Amino acid sequence: QVQLVESGGGLVQAWGSLRLSCAASGIIFSIYGMGWYRQAPGKQRDLVATITSGAVTNYVDSVKGRFTISRDNAKNTVYLQMNSLKSEDTAVYYCEAERSSIQYWGQGTQVTVSS
Repeated sequence: QVQLVESGGGLVQAWGSLRLSCAASGIIFSIYGMGWYRQAPGKQRDLVATITSGAVTNYVDSVKGRFTISRDNAKNTVYLQMNSLKSEDTAVYYCEAERSSIQYWGQGTQVTVSS
């Protein structure tokens, strides 16, 4: 049974920082591409950042220079370090694992940035 469990969300003031974690089980973590997505109220779920099994990273333009995705294969965990947070970063953040067009999703963690 595949499980992705996010943690680290919460309420933070603008320009603050948070680190999200996503612990995976039930998959061979090291061979999966991992990603973080977010969904604001009334909006679609959008890509934030991805990291391949080879640790190549990709970011949406709006978070470049502020967010960093990383992975620790020994801990089966992917992280999203979020700095200089803005009110528009407020959303539910979801962890995703992908390989060969098969996707798994976590339950999400709320991030709220107060201005």
